[in-house]
Amino acid sequence: MILALGMILDALFGEPKWLWSKAPHPAILMGRSVGYFDRTLNSGTHRKLRGCLALVLLLLIALLLGLALQALPYKIAEVICLAILLAQRSLVDHVSAVARALRLSLNDGKRSVAMIVGRDTQDMDTSDVSRSAIESAAENLSDGVIAPIFWFFLAGLPGLLSYKITNTADSMIGYKTERHKEFGWASARFDDLLNLIPARLTALLIWLTQPRPNTIQYIRAEAPKHRSPNAGWPEAAAAYNLDVALSGPRTYDGRKVDYPFVNAGGRKTLGPYDIDAAVRLLWATWALCLFIVIAVSLF
Repeated sequence: MILALGMILDALFGEPKWLWSKAPHPAILMGRSVGYFDRTLNSGTHRKLRGCLALVLLLLIALLLGLALQALPYKIAEVICLAILLAQRSLVDHVSAVARALRLSLNDGKRSVAMIVGRDTQDMDTSDVSRSAIESAAENLSDGVIAPIFWFFLAGLPGLLSYKITNTADSMIGYKTERHKEFGWASARFDDLLNLIPARLTALLIWLTQPRPNTIQYIRAEAPKHRSPNAGWPEAAAAYNLDVALSGPRTYDGRKVDYPFVNAGGRKTLGPYDIDAAVRLLWATWALCLFIVIAVSLF
């Protein structure tokens, strides 16, 4: 029941500002660790090998810390770690904030969505803002909620911390920039591997909130249209569930990229009400996952 308690605690309290204004969040500490290895190892020759070494060292730190915390006599430490490292409430709060801002004005919506996506936002219209928020909801449901639950279920705190440090490394050095295309290769590939099952599990859970015939086959056909080998699965499932088109053209650093739509037959004119529907889907999927976790714990 440790996993269920951690999920509930996260859903109730999320990220208490009073706590993280006084102490660094574990995600910040993980980011500093990745940054340290980036500064000290990412230079000279053999950068791909150096990146592999950095990932191994980060994983070793995560495994040892996880084993130490797991060995504490009181299981409350595991519950608290879970609640801190899961992101359901935080995700819901950030996505809901975009809908609220968009109801005030388009500029407010663009400022809000810029906090959760990496693409250019200055030329977005209402549909672009809404689509971006829904995509972030679907992708981060997998990365920030289902994947951590999955790896904790399989390998306890060592598994959870190993996943989180890999995910942090991928977000910081996994981009194919000139500086990181070799050094970040190992982190990006290992993150893809760790998310392989959770991404597809997230799609399955989303489908189970509103199961319809032939939907699984449709999701399997649409997911590969996404640029990511994993993110396409939860996005395809969410797109079909909400009857909207996701992905599609967008701009990064002033350069337009013509990505294909996922669920191209879905609605392309979107608004804050569609973001609200995505938030309801986040909670429905979370509730289903919690039910499964409790059922497995009991039986």
